[in-house]
Amino acid sequence: MKQRSLLTAFTLLAAMVVSASAAQFKALLITNTDGWHHDSISAAVPAMQEMAKLHDFTLVWPNNLGVISDQGLADVDVIVFVLSTGNILNDEQQAAVERFVQNGGGIAGVHSGGTDTEYDWDWWTKGMGHMFHIHPAVQTATVEVLDYNFPGMDRFSKRFLATEEWYEFDAARSDSLHYLLAVDESTYAPAANWGAKQGKGMGDFHPMSWCHEYDGGRIFYTAFGHLPATYSDASFLHHVYGGIYWAATGKGFTAAK
Repeated sequence: MKQRSLLTAFTLLAAMVVSASAAQFKALLITNTDGWHHDSISAAVPAMQEMAKLHDFTLVWPNNLGVISDQGLADVDVIVFVLSTGNILNDEQQAAVERFVQNGGGIAGVHSGGTDTEYDWDWWTKGMGHMFHIHPAVQTATVEVLDYNFPGMDRFSKRFLATEEWYEFDAARSDSLHYLLAVDESTYAPAANWGAKQGKGMGDFHPMSWCHEYDGGRIFYTAFGHLPATYSDASFLHHVYGGIYWAATGKGFTAAK
């Protein structure tokens, strides 16, 4: 009986090891802030952890940014910046991220995690494609799908309602951006006035999500994700997973044949 119990325990342990090693890719989750701190981080982290379970990938959420190094990123496939803000990486960490992407790694940015992070790092801002300028009050507006043939886009209607803090961005910093979603400015009030900083919207074309191959790797970004409740929206989470999946693996998706 004792031998049988030991054999059963060994079998279960072996199965757990195989299951752990079978995770399809490894993602590093970064939520650090140096400036505005979104309350929605507390909703985003468990949502990302559940996403990792659902899609069988490894997600690591470190206690500090010391993991951002050549050694720390050696077995990582994608770095996911969710709601990060400000200048959170030092020069050595920035150089490690650049080498990570140049070696084929991916980056996924969610809301401020990308376009409201690292404004003074030219490599980063070009990789992100646009940087955040200003936003109006949270409102409901109409969003349009620009490309269904990208992972995570298949659950959206061609035009759908969403409630968001509609980021206004600066001009494109790269000519290789592939746009996935855009908001229709005629369906909400885009003007914003912060005193020294003002915005009137972006006009006829106001992108909200995009991707591109960049410096040997891949970068995906979505501006959605301001509200805590958004992280319980299955369509949003599927959209985010699609971007992470593409950034990590380079694998595409075809909506219809």
